Amino acid sequence: MFAIYGSGGFGRELIEPAREQLARLRRDPDEIVFIDDNAENWGKTSAGIKILSFDDLKPGDEYVLAIGDGKIRSQLDRKCRNAGLTPTSLHAADAYFGVDTEIGEGSVFCARTMVTASARIGRQFQCNIYSYVAHDCVIGDFVTFAPRVCCNGTIHIADFAYIGAGAVLKQGTSDKPLVIGEGAIVGMGAVVTKNVGPGEVVIGNPATPLKRN
Repeated sequence: MFAIYGSGGFGRELIEPAREQLARLRRDPDEIVFIDDNAENWGKTSAGIKILSFDDLKPGDEYVLAIGDGKIRSQLDRKCRNAGLTPTSLHAADAYFGVDTEIGEGSVFCARTMVTASARIGRQFQCNIYSYVAHDCVIGDFVTFAPRVCCNGTIHIADFAYIGAGAVLKQGTSDKPLVIGEGAIVGMGAVVTKNVGPGEVVIGNPATPLKRN
């Protein structure tokens, strides 16, 4: 089975990319199922896809995590691995990947996303519609980009950071990359021109600290 873990809105957004990916691999799109931890949803369908319980999966089944919160994604990833499931990446047909780019397992790249060149991206990265990662960026594990994030060149983003919709991150330099700390949150529409500390929440233009996360 090809399991999308999470049957909410983002999970439904991943149905068509999953169908396209399986078609490219000459696999049956009927392999796609939702996994939901809410017992009330088991046996139902969402957008035509059957909703199953976690216990319905077998070792070797593939999973994609449709959960935006990086810390919850980390917990579910550990749960799936411990059950012998196989993490897989889901890349929309029109996602673009440039030269000399490394991307960890379990990544999700939605439609109209881009990684330009010489980027290093960790495990379970989510890149939502119209977002991009430019040259020489280094991104950690369980990082989330909401739609239309502009991640310009030479930016370092630590594990569990969340970058809100429409945020713009100023390009760094080879000797002084822009740094977004572990677990930081960049609010929607923020324009980040300076480093963001671990756990910090920033909003506005230019982005300023709101509180510690």
